Amino acid sequence: MKKDKNEEHLKSEAAENIENTVNETIEDDVTVKVDKLEKELEEWKSAYTRKLADFQNYSKRKDNELQEMKKYAAEDLIIRILDNVDNLERAIEASKGNKDFDSLIQGVEMTLKGIAEVLNTEGLEEIEADGKEYDPYEHQAMMVENIEEKDNNTVLDVFKKGYKLKGKVIRP
Repeated sequence: MKKDKNEEHLKSEAAENIENTVNETIEDDVTVKVDKLEKELEEWKSAYTRKLADFQNYSKRKDNELQEMKKYAAEDLIIRILDNVDNLERAIEASKGNKDFDSLIQGVEMTLKGIAEVLNTEGLEEIEADGKEYDPYEHQAMMVENIEEKDNNTVLDVFKKGYKLKGKVIRP
């Protein structure tokens, strides 16, 4: 019986040793995998942080570029209008010297035509209103008159011209 107990005890010890070895191997495998996953997670976090910083820098750069573009957006338009302002100033100077008001009027008309051309190339168009049917989207009524010879809802007088910029009413 002692022999059986010894054998059993040895078998039990061997089983425990095998179990301990298996457990240690599993723990080592799990530790290696956890370490690998933690390292991979750190790499992902680092990559994410860099990408986030890159995106924030890109956003700031684009905002600055947009502000700069807005700041000088009208530069080309202003330069073209300044040419007409120069013509107007020359017309005034020329008329002062020789008191020729006909040439002053002619110079002012040419300047007005030049400004109108600049504004038309930018997409500005005049809203035709005189004698047309009243349109609340394009016209602003100042007063109402009943005239038997005229149709209802007809614009009789224009106090201030209306304009559209690229199809959008900017001044009714």
